[in-house]
Amino acid sequence: MLTVNSSAWRVMTSHAEATYPRECCGVMLGTVEGDDKQVTLAYALDNAYEGGQEDRYEIRPTDLLRVEREARAQKLSVIGIFHSHPDCDAYFSKTDLEHSCPWYSFVVLSVQRGHYHHANSFLPNADQTHAEPEPLRVP
Repeated sequence: MLTVNSSAWRVMTSHAEATYPRECCGVMLGTVEGDDKQVTLAYALDNAYEGGQEDRYEIRPTDLLRVEREARAQKLSVIGIFHSHPDCDAYFSKTDLEHSCPWYSFVVLSVQRGHYHHANSFLPNADQTHAEPEPLRVP
């Protein structure tokens, strides 16, 4: 189960709406106890993809490294990545799967006409050939 606290959720949904009609992206930090993950902080990042950002995102390695350092400094873990799907459902696309990391949760936020609509979380397998839905609890 992935649980996102209210302040992290506000960062995620606000970033998704502010970047519409482009995809947003960011990183979730928190704690892990067994299968329970608690997201306590979310960092909105710039979409570094150089092509059309309506259906792609890319996180700069330097941005991810900076957030990983911040996590360690706060005694937190990088829980996963979030990104938005403008005017689409919150599904894990083939492109998302191919660029995923099997040790992260991936939250996809559907933004319809500029407003947050719904979200889902996914756990890709080690081969990056399939992603299972992950139970998601949000405020």
